[in-house]
Amino acid sequence: MQTKENWEQVYQTKAPDTVSWFQVHAEHSLQFIHSTGVNHDGPIIDVGGGASTLVDDLLKEGYHSLSVLDISGAALNAAKKRLGVLKEKIQWIEADVTRVSLPEAYYDIWHDRAVFHFLILAEDRSAYIELVKRSVKSGGHVIIATFAEDGPSKCSGLPIVRYTANELQTELGASFILTRYEKKAHYTPLGNVQQFLYCCFTNVGGLIDAEL
Repeated sequence: MQTKENWEQVYQTKAPDTVSWFQVHAEHSLQFIHSTGVNHDGPIIDVGGGASTLVDDLLKEGYHSLSVLDISGAALNAAKKRLGVLKEKIQWIEADVTRVSLPEAYYDIWHDRAVFHFLILAEDRSAYIELVKRSVKSGGHVIIATFAEDGPSKCSGLPIVRYTANELQTELGASFILTRYEKKAHYTPLGNVQQFLYCCFTNVGGLIDAEL
């Protein structure tokens, strides 16, 4: 995964709406969040949310237990500036997702668009998945979007791992059940097309333990 210093440089030298992953509205993420049926008071964390506008739209829709985690303070600051006084309604977490401590069994929804595919080392993926197991409620939902098998092989000059739905299921393991997946074409600000895969999993780890 790229170092914190490199991500800081990206957001200190580029406007948030010029990076390749920019979306005016994270419409597909919102659709997946809505499909979970989680109430507006259910805790949601946007991992790698940075300067994403997802949190803006969630606030407008009435969700009010929101956290945004990103390795880049500059990215988080861009979102805070955009939100103005509404930034006080969000918990901002500046941290590396493979090394951070989060509340146990707390989140109803874990959302990650384009972080997991940067984890090219098995130990980083393992740390990420263990954090998901600890911090997402039993019965909670994990929404992950990565480059699809026919998507780009690099992002921001960095190698990534492309996935199919079955491959993501294998990575997450038996504690998670795949409940929905879709491929979606993302158009970058320069007009390039990137194929993304969106998957939603339910955390059944606690349910399995209860039955044993």
